Amino acid sequence: MNEAMLTVMPPDWLVRIAVAGVWIYEGLWCKVLGRSPSELAVVEAVPGYGPKYGRLFLTTLGWVELTLGAWVLSGIAPGVAALAQTVLLVTLNFNGLAWSRHLIHDPAGMVFKNFAFLVLAWVNAGLARAAA
Repeated sequence: MNEAMLTVMPPDWLVRIAVAGVWIYEGLWCKVLGRSPSELAVVEAVPGYGPKYGRLFLTTLGWVELTLGAWVLSGIAPGVAALAQTVLLVTLNFNGLAWSRHLIHDPAGMVFKNFAFLVLAWVNAGLARAAA
Protein backbone atom coordinates (compact mmCIF):
# COMPACT_ATOMS: atom_id res chain seq x y z
CA MET A 1 0.00 0.00 0.00
CA ASN A 2 1.20 3.49 -0.60
CA GLU A 3 1.60 6.01 2.22
CA ALA A 4 -1.33 8.19 1.09
CA MET A 5 -3.67 5.21 1.24
CA LEU A 6 -2.55 4.31 4.76
CA THR A 7 -3.27 7.80 6.06
CA VAL A 8 -6.99 7.49 5.24
CA MET A 9 -7.38 3.96 6.60
CA PRO A 10 -8.76 3.56 10.12
CA PRO A 11 -6.28 2.15 12.62
CA ASP A 12 -5.78 -1.62 12.54
CA TRP A 13 -7.24 -2.06 16.03
CA LEU A 14 -10.50 -0.36 15.00
CA VAL A 15 -10.95 -2.66 12.00
CA ARG A 16 -10.21 -5.67 14.21
CA ILE A 17 -12.78 -4.53 16.82
CA ALA A 18 -15.40 -3.91 14.11
CA VAL A 19 -15.05 -7.44 12.72
CA ALA A 20 -14.87 -9.09 16.14
CA GLY A 21 -17.81 -7.03 17.37
CA VAL A 22 -20.09 -8.38 14.66
CA TRP A 23 -19.24 -11.98 15.60
CA ILE A 24 -19.61 -11.32 19.31
CA TYR A 25 -22.97 -9.57 18.84
CA GLU A 26 -24.31 -12.25 16.48
CA GLY A 27 -23.05 -15.08 18.67
CA LEU A 28 -23.97 -13.79 22.11
CA TRP A 29 -27.01 -11.58 21.64
CA CYS A 30 -28.72 -13.21 18.68
CA LYS A 31 -27.94 -16.87 19.29
CA VAL A 32 -26.73 -17.74 22.81
CA LEU A 33 -29.15 -15.34 24.52
CA GLY A 34 -31.82 -16.03 21.89
CA ARG A 35 -32.70 -12.39 21.21
CA SER A 36 -33.33 -12.98 17.50
CA PRO A 37 -36.33 -15.31 17.15
CA SER A 38 -36.16 -15.04 13.36
CA GLU A 39 -32.77 -16.80 13.39
CA LEU A 40 -34.27 -19.70 15.32
CA ALA A 41 -37.12 -19.92 12.81
CA VAL A 42 -34.63 -20.07 9.94
CA VAL A 43 -32.72 -22.93 11.61
CA GLU A 44 -35.89 -24.80 12.53
CA ALA A 45 -36.93 -24.76 8.86
CA VAL A 46 -33.91 -26.89 7.92
CA PRO A 47 -35.03 -30.49 7.36
CA GLY A 48 -34.03 -32.70 10.26
CA TYR A 49 -33.52 -29.81 12.70
CA GLY A 50 -36.95 -28.42 13.47
CA PRO A 51 -37.84 -27.49 17.05
CA LYS A 52 -36.12 -30.64 18.32
CA TYR A 53 -32.57 -29.57 17.36
CA GLY A 54 -32.92 -25.97 16.21
CA ARG A 55 -32.26 -24.32 19.58
CA LEU A 56 -29.27 -26.57 20.33
CA PHE A 57 -27.76 -25.92 16.89
CA LEU A 58 -28.29 -22.17 17.18
CA THR A 59 -26.75 -22.00 20.66
CA THR A 60 -23.75 -24.05 19.51
CA LEU A 61 -23.37 -21.80 16.48
CA GLY A 62 -23.49 -18.81 18.83
CA TRP A 63 -20.55 -20.19 20.80
CA VAL A 64 -18.65 -20.79 17.55
CA GLU A 65 -19.30 -17.18 16.55
CA LEU A 66 -18.17 -15.92 19.97
CA THR A 67 -14.99 -17.95 19.55
CA LEU A 68 -14.44 -16.40 16.12
CA GLY A 69 -14.85 -12.96 17.66
CA ALA A 70 -12.26 -13.73 20.32
CA TRP A 71 -9.93 -15.14 17.66
CA VAL A 72 -10.22 -11.98 15.56
CA LEU A 73 -9.58 -9.82 18.65
CA SER A 74 -6.49 -11.84 19.49
CA GLY A 75 -4.87 -11.02 16.16
CA ILE A 76 -3.52 -14.58 15.93
CA ALA A 77 -3.30 -15.97 12.37
CA PRO A 78 -5.56 -13.32 10.85
CA GLY A 79 -5.47 -14.86 7.38
CA VAL A 80 -6.63 -18.23 8.68
CA ALA A 81 -9.27 -16.44 10.76
CA ALA A 82 -10.54 -14.62 7.66
CA LEU A 83 -10.71 -17.93 5.79
CA ALA A 84 -12.65 -19.54 8.66
CA GLN A 85 -15.06 -16.59 8.72
CA THR A 86 -15.56 -16.88 4.98
CA VAL A 87 -16.24 -20.61 5.07
CA LEU A 88 -18.70 -20.27 7.96
CA LEU A 89 -20.59 -17.30 6.54
CA VAL A 90 -20.82 -18.72 3.00
CA THR A 91 -22.03 -22.04 4.43
CA LEU A 92 -24.64 -20.32 6.61
CA ASN A 93 -25.84 -18.10 3.77
CA PHE A 94 -26.05 -21.00 1.32
CA ASN A 95 -28.06 -23.16 3.70
CA GLY A 96 -30.27 -20.29 4.81
CA LEU A 97 -31.15 -19.53 1.20
CA ALA A 98 -31.57 -23.21 0.30
CA TRP A 99 -33.82 -24.19 3.22
CA SER A 100 -35.32 -21.04 4.69
CA ARG A 101 -35.36 -18.35 1.99
CA HIS A 102 -39.07 -17.73 2.63
CA LEU A 103 -38.26 -16.75 6.24
CA ILE A 104 -35.40 -14.38 5.46
CA HIS A 105 -36.68 -10.80 5.34
CA ASP A 106 -34.33 -9.61 2.59
CA PRO A 107 -32.26 -12.46 1.07
CA ALA A 108 -30.40 -10.25 -1.42
CA GLY A 109 -29.64 -7.70 1.29
CA MET A 110 -28.32 -10.46 3.53
CA VAL A 111 -25.92 -11.62 0.82
CA PHE A 112 -24.68 -8.11 0.00
CA LYS A 113 -24.19 -7.18 3.67
CA ASN A 114 -22.34 -10.39 4.38
CA PHE A 115 -20.16 -9.86 1.30
CA ALA A 116 -19.22 -6.40 2.58
CA PHE A 117 -18.54 -7.82 6.03
CA LEU A 118 -16.24 -10.49 4.59
CA VAL A 119 -14.37 -7.83 2.63
CA LEU A 120 -13.76 -6.08 5.95
CA ALA A 121 -12.61 -9.37 7.51
CA TRP A 122 -10.06 -9.79 4.71
CA VAL A 123 -8.98 -6.13 5.01
CA ASN A 124 -8.34 -6.85 8.68
CA ALA A 125 -6.17 -9.82 7.71
CA GLY A 126 -4.32 -7.73 5.14
CA LEU A 127 -3.67 -4.89 7.58
CA ALA A 128 -2.28 -7.34 10.13
CA ARG A 129 0.01 -8.85 7.51
CA ALA A 130 1.20 -5.42 6.35
CA ALA A 131 1.99 -4.45 9.94
CA ALA A 132 4.01 -7.63 10.56
